[in-house]
Amino acid sequence: MKLSALALLAVIPAVSAFSPAATGRVNSALNVGGSLDTRTGAGIGLDSTAGSLSAPKRKAADPADTILVQGGSLKTWSFASPALERLQVRLTTEGRPLDADIELWQGPDNTPCKMRVYVEDGSLRPFSAVIETPRGPNTVAIRNIGQIEFPLAAKVAADDVDRPAADIASAAMTIQGGALRTYPFDPSVESVQVMLKTDGRPLNARIELLQGPNNNKQVIELYTEDGLDRPFFAVIETPGSGNVVRVVNTAPVEFPMTASVVPNEINTDYSASGVVIGGDTGW
Repeated sequence: MKLSALALLAVIPAVSAFSPAATGRVNSALNVGGSLDTRTGAGIGLDSTAGSLSAPKRKAADPADTILVQGGSLKTWSFASPALERLQVRLTTEGRPLDADIELWQGPDNTPCKMRVYVEDGSLRPFSAVIETPRGPNTVAIRNIGQIEFPLAAKVAADDVDRPAADIASAAMTIQGGALRTYPFDPSVESVQVMLKTDGRPLNARIELLQGPNNNKQVIELYTEDGLDRPFFAVIETPGSGNVVRVVNTAPVEFPMTASVVPNEINTDYSASGVVIGGDTGW
């Protein structure tokens, strides 16, 4: 009996060495080695395919890419570095109306800048503005207040920020509280630059792009707590003819502001000859 028990104990380790659990450990070790090879470029087989499929996932998670904001939802972009002085905000749609709220958060319950944006066609006239962010950290919040059928694409970036033209300061005009000014443009002007600032007082303004009598193509309702520390700058697309930019100072008379509206892009190939005749041109 003792000899049979010793023989049984000697057989058990040999059986466990060839058990399925040990085989599983060997396979997992091979898989790990294969995945390491794919990172160095030497992987082959199924592991190399899995490695190639992971690249689009990392690209989709890039925070610099455009983010789709559905109707009624809110997205935020946080920037912890105090070295960022300004941010570029771009909003577009696929040809549908654009209706959004944009806020700059700096600390708890502190909103030094906010605006309400409406665009009739977010593809033809995308919204593009620069938000000043002195002293960080800062958070930009964009809420799509349109219906769920009207999503928008939003991008907030610290690089590739629009810069005003060199002569924009010479075109500055004072607008008293409650007053307005209009700026008509030729059909050859495809976009304009708008700069609003104050002498350090709060800035409350309404910017409208009109094309025809009381036909609003784009409306921006703006508030900044300090128009000198946080001036407003935007590029407004003006396709077609009959474009007029109207700037209204919605603040009381004690809060004047200066406005500069100048052309940004001019189509030099535009012809104002009037009638355009199609068909054969070989006459």
